[in-house]
Amino acid sequence: MIPDWAAERQNMVETQLRRRGIRDERVLAAMNEIPREEFVPVESRVLAYRDEPTQIGFGQTISQPYMTALMAQELALQGAETVLEIGAGCGYAAAVLGRLTARVITVEIVPELAALARRNLRRTGRDHNIEVIDGDGSMGHDTATPYDAISVAAGAPDIPGALLGQLRDPGVLVIPVGTFGDQELRVITRRGGLIHSRVSTTCRFVPLRGGEGWR
Repeated sequence: MIPDWAAERQNMVETQLRRRGIRDERVLAAMNEIPREEFVPVESRVLAYRDEPTQIGFGQTISQPYMTALMAQELALQGAETVLEIGAGCGYAAAVLGRLTARVITVEIVPELAALARRNLRRTGRDHNIEVIDGDGSMGHDTATPYDAISVAAGAPDIPGALLGQLRDPGVLVIPVGTFGDQELRVITRRGGLIHSRVSTTCRFVPLRGGEGWR
């Protein structure tokens, strides 16, 4: 029997997101609209709305729904921004961000995953304002700098200087920082030339690969 995906999404929004403090109605609407089941492998679709990450191949995962929503909420997007995402994965988080803002550039270091993200975004009609780039996301992407917001979907040993250098003033960078197995989700804001950092929550992401990530 085919699951009622719309009901699954609504249940995810109410039980996994709203009850845990996701209050940005635009983020909740995006999470309720984007078909998460279309971004996971066919054999794993039954797991699409579970409260946990799901494997997508090549040692990578699609993040837990709550973490995708929290990171989007921390960016405080209004709709006109250009956003850089590091770690396209299967394209799901980029689709959520694309629903919230004007333009998304997402960089993926694994070529097969970059191709998967493009296919998923095209198939679901979400590719009109999202560009998937093959490359080392830890070094950012200088085509559209500076970015109003940057979201990093992998854990870094420290905040990459390249990403800070590509962040607009004012701007927001959300990134997991820590060890392989234990990280803090940090929210970095630049305003008036000053940099402020705060910890949003603890988390566990796959490691950021590349020149300013884990080698």
